[in-house]
Amino acid sequence: MTKGGSLIPVERIERSILLVRGQKVILDRDLAILYQVSTGNLNKAVSRNLNRFPEDFMFELTNEEFTNLIFHFGRSSWGGTRKRPRAFTEQGVAMLSSVLRSNRAVSVNIEIMRAFVRLRQMLASNAKLERRLTELEKKYDSQFKVVFDAIRQLMATPEKPHKKIGFQLREKRALYGKR
Repeated sequence: MTKGGSLIPVERIERSILLVRGQKVILDRDLAILYQVSTGNLNKAVSRNLNRFPEDFMFELTNEEFTNLIFHFGRSSWGGTRKRPRAFTEQGVAMLSSVLRSNRAVSVNIEIMRAFVRLRQMLASNAKLERRLTELEKKYDSQFKVVFDAIRQLMATPEKPHKKIGFQLREKRALYGKR
């Protein structure tokens, strides 16, 4: 138990929530760690109850999404999972409590639901702040425009530059027979 009385630190759960296909999800391997079961056993339980997990509750990552995930987290190509992971939305995580019947699963689900709610509240708070800022901007003249623009920049999520690293094949080499 953490000092807040929860089984799992909130930060641990929040770090597990990813944005995939515009949805906040948690991957099967991260859920398995939280529930203290193997990923295989978690997926077996889900497979036995697939009718409870429609596409908006759970989906399997595409090959491209899986490759991006490996690249993003630095997993080696020879270690870890060989199957594409399943991604569970908030509703899918809630449905897991009916499939995994242990006391730990119920407690962990409660903590995960609270993390999703906190995330929604933070996003809503940011939207309220944006609306309030727009109202203030309308009230004051253009001399404060610089201040409002600076505040908006601070509120915006930073874009990470996507640099290509590693070896690149060039079709020209293949065309001209150069090695």
